[in-house]
Amino acid sequence: MLVLSRKKGQSIMIGRNIEISIVDIQGEQVRLGISAPRDVTVHRKEIYEEIISENRQAAAARVDPAAIKTIKLESKENNK
Repeated sequence: MLVLSRKKGQSIMIGRNIEISIVDIQGEQVRLGISAPRDVTVHRKEIYEEIISENRQAAAARVDPAAIKTIKLESKENNK
């Protein structure tokens, strides 16, 4: 892990198009500003871990083929 020291108003660059700026420091809390292209998703780590966990659960869930047919029929009826 790379550890850097920065002061309020300073930034670091990740690659050519992601900038992380130190916006504010209050006690033990640091506020960051992140500039990144729209196609780069940015999440707090705890939220990212929840997304991964939910995706794994969804992928492991068994789906009843009859339920898929029902969903397809309902979708067709709603699009009329």
